[in-house]
Amino acid sequence: MQQKVISNYEAAKELYAQHGIDVEEVLSRLEKIKISMHCWQGDDVRGFLNKDQDLTGGISVTGNYPGAATTPEQLRADLEKAFSLIPGKHKVNLHAIYADTDEKVELDQIEPKHFQKWVDWSKEQGLGLDFNPTCFSHEKSKDGFTLSHSDPEIRQFWIDHCKASRKIGAYFGEQLGQTCVTNVWVPDGYKDVPVDRLAPRQRLKDALDEVFAEELNPAHNLDAIESKLFGLGSEAYVVGSHEFYMGYGIQNNKLICLDAGHFHPTEVISNKLSSLSLFTDGILLHVSRPMRWDSDHVVTMDDELIEIGRELVRGDLLDKTHIGLDFFDASINRVAAWVIGTRNTIKALLRGMLDPIEALKKAELEGDYTTRLALTEEFKSYPFGAIWDFYCAKLGVPVREEWLADVKTYENEVLLKR
Repeated sequence: MQQKVISNYEAAKELYAQHGIDVEEVLSRLEKIKISMHCWQGDDVRGFLNKDQDLTGGISVTGNYPGAATTPEQLRADLEKAFSLIPGKHKVNLHAIYADTDEKVELDQIEPKHFQKWVDWSKEQGLGLDFNPTCFSHEKSKDGFTLSHSDPEIRQFWIDHCKASRKIGAYFGEQLGQTCVTNVWVPDGYKDVPVDRLAPRQRLKDALDEVFAEELNPAHNLDAIESKLFGLGSEAYVVGSHEFYMGYGIQNNKLICLDAGHFHPTEVISNKLSSLSLFTDGILLHVSRPMRWDSDHVVTMDDELIEIGRELVRGDLLDKTHIGLDFFDASINRVAAWVIGTRNTIKALLRGMLDPIEALKKAELEGDYTTRLALTEEFKSYPFGAIWDFYCAKLGVPVREEWLADVKTYENEVLLKR
């Protein structure tokens, strides 16, 4: 380890210790946190089951940077490269369309065996897996409806797909010894104002009841449900609104997914965490950067990301929150996108842990808002970067921007030859 990194760390650790912050304890805690890195950044949400299907469900990927993965082997190699540049051991979030099989199989017929290569690879890499049914980019979703479809046969197809997905999630959890979060999101909605808002929501509720009817071991699989504000093609009405899923999740003890891009432009998910935590056993986050609503830009160290990290730490919510990423940018190197977004998310958690939380809470409780504001502002320039550099070096990944050279080499030797 570079002597400069160590000396900077020791000096920074001493500064934080003056406020009662045990940096070594912070880093030990940080290392236990797993970020669920989404596989779909690596191939622009194409998957391997229905490669020729156009993206639907309000999803759009822009850019044509070379090197997108076109096979499961390529995608796993790209994920390995990204994880080699990110401190800690984490998880991979798979969609159903990423099945690795030579068998021609429909979504309502998928089984754990179609993902066995992912399980074997995850065991080798020491990673966990999360899962999602893919209720978009399919012939039976082209009119914009799935679990709330008015056609019983089409609705049943998607119910069966979600049931199959839960069993795959449970298999992942059992095999890997890490609980799998299986998250249900559907794009259902109308482009223009509907006459009947209630009936589709009643069908969605009934469909979800059937999907979740079978009890699965929560040590292996946890169910989550995800809302959306609107989508391309469902601008006027989305069946699975935040209010719908918040009610359903609380009533049925499901994880409620908060996606950073699925709310009004002036809403932030950081402000929702404390409220939701009082009424649920767990929360699922999809951390993204909604530059223009749900535009799914690569996560940067912006104010909202920092605030999410702070809220999770200050509210002691890390043990009950599952943190995943959700962005897809085809205008830049896809491996670099993973590295930037995941490292930033971990950095935000570190920054939250390095705040003088007890002193801030004490000042607030005593009405000393001057101290609260002063400490908050001064700590913004405290040397958390020195702690981060040491953490990366300690866990054997590049310090600061050194990782970029590795990505550029990988691009020249691997990605550009595809």
